[in-house]
Amino acid sequence: MKSETDLLTNPKNSMTPRLFVAATRQNDGKTTTCLGLYAALQQVYSKVGYIKPIGQRFIDIEGLMVDEDSYLFDQIYPVGTPIEAMSPVAIDATFTRRFLDNPDETHPQLVNRIVKAFDRAAYEKDVIIIEGSGHAGVGAICDLSNAQVAKLLGAKAIIVSRGGIGKPVDEIALNKSLFDKYGVEVIGAILNKVQPDKIEIVRKYTTKALERMGVPLLGLIPEQEQLALPNMSQIVETVNGRWLNAQKIGRHNRVTQVVVGAMTPQGLLEYIRPGVLIITPGDREDVLLLAIAAAGLNKQHILSGIVLTRNILPSPHLMEMLSQTDIPVVICNEESYKVASQIHSMTVKTQPEDEDKIPLIKKLIMENVAIDKLTHYLADNSSATGVGDGI
Repeated sequence: MKSETDLLTNPKNSMTPRLFVAATRQNDGKTTTCLGLYAALQQVYSKVGYIKPIGQRFIDIEGLMVDEDSYLFDQIYPVGTPIEAMSPVAIDATFTRRFLDNPDETHPQLVNRIVKAFDRAAYEKDVIIIEGSGHAGVGAICDLSNAQVAKLLGAKAIIVSRGGIGKPVDEIALNKSLFDKYGVEVIGAILNKVQPDKIEIVRKYTTKALERMGVPLLGLIPEQEQLALPNMSQIVETVNGRWLNAQKIGRHNRVTQVVVGAMTPQGLLEYIRPGVLIITPGDREDVLLLAIAAAGLNKQHILSGIVLTRNILPSPHLMEMLSQTDIPVVICNEESYKVASQIHSMTVKTQPEDEDKIPLIKKLIMENVAIDKLTHYLADNSSATGVGDGI
């Protein structure tokens, strides 16, 4: 094992402009913003890099625990960086306890891993996006908060918050204070999920409020319902279900409306249309027969899917009839209204296969964020960009 004197405490790369993207809360749209910023920066810089130093949601890639956002970037963009360098530290369920049992030895090792990964991710890049994990203080329990990591890597920061006036500005001020403590320059803020009919009034007053604290407003992203719509694969994961029919052709079906099939078939008939997900117990054969009949009359996709609840399978004869259709069918253990509640409250993350969402995200950022201002702030004194003194 290497001693602490063998460990790097700062990146060797001190020249590449680097942008740390933080958020005021989880699910404020930080990853969505990073996805769009990457595409926008590609219009200015030849080679754009990406790294998420610390990840909290990860997937197993050939035995390697990789942050899911790093995997997303790896699949969508030609980043040209080994995936392990894009996701050097993955926080699992027992990470905090393991760290606190031996912080003096573990912390330098984590810093070293992040620094080395950053140097690989920034190698031969003209600019690099560093995606944080939640608000500025996330990770403070192991002395690797977002503010501390931004300092370590010598990055300038932007803060992403939800749309509004009072609450977002308060939260931006709170996060900025921690970046200020560690000497990290906050070069702007982006408000995400702003109600379209309130864009101008939000722009007017948040600009005034943020100017008072020295933070430029770089953009306002209008709320887009499409980005919050789940597909059938995400719903299956949320309800811990399993596929019964049409998984291959139905897993990417986008769900625009959820209907609990507790009504009569006649009442349900008006909901038989693309985009609708029906939740019903498996013994409601009248509902299933209605869907099968509609599928026979219309060769196009008639529903986004059906979730059968209470783990009740239809009769073998009905299952055979369903197999002759393209109706995606899933089964799970919970009762119908609990499943509906789970779906209603689920957080929808962008996935590599979301071909309908990725172009929209790129368009939203390019049209609503002042990329020229952002690149100006990044370039300002970039040749003198320093790195932290270690944390």
